[in-house]
Amino acid sequence: MSLVSRAPGLFTVDAPLSFMGLHIGTRMTVVKLPDGTVLLHSPVPISPALCAEIAAIGPIAHIVCPNTYHHLHAGPWHQANPEAKLYGPEGLSKKRQDLRLEVMPTIDGLETVPIQGSMLEETVLVHPATNTLISSDLTENFVGPVDHAFTRMYLKANGTYGKPGWPRVLRLVYRDRKAARRSIDRLLEHDFDRVLLAHGDVLETGGKAAIRSTFEFLD
Repeated sequence: MSLVSRAPGLFTVDAPLSFMGLHIGTRMTVVKLPDGTVLLHSPVPISPALCAEIAAIGPIAHIVCPNTYHHLHAGPWHQANPEAKLYGPEGLSKKRQDLRLEVMPTIDGLETVPIQGSMLEETVLVHPATNTLISSDLTENFVGPVDHAFTRMYLKANGTYGKPGWPRVLRLVYRDRKAARRSIDRLLEHDFDRVLLAHGDVLETGGKAAIRSTFEFLD
């Protein structure tokens, strides 16, 4: 695992991930903020080599667990950087009482948009300097070849193979669709084109249209 530069001050790190037999992979985003510090979004497994790469960018000041599922590796990163602030949703605070989570404040250089109405309790970030949306489970984008047969079958059955979208079976997490619709509409008012996501291929362009089509099921 190593850093990939996506835009000035914006990097990603891909890592393998299997979930319920599915090979879906995961991705961390690393943001260099205007004050020179670094924010980690959706941490992947920690390693000395990765720590050294990030240290060359700046000191880690913020570690973000963006929803109730992307938290598994936050603890080791916080232990290695105890001066950093650790953020996560209320539902995760109940789930991970070992983590001292704070509500994410306004951070210079980023715009926060909570996605209401979902069991995931995700807050997404917009990075205006690069017209980038930073998310974990807002959408998926498995457009490249998927070699794992079970994963490929799952994606096809859920309408998300070869195009961005949210699996049909997981639409149940949106318990309050009206609240979710309002949140997505607020998000679409922001300027972004690129979408950094956790599962599948990064959307380097056309991100706003992809998010709009992903959430047509809310209407």
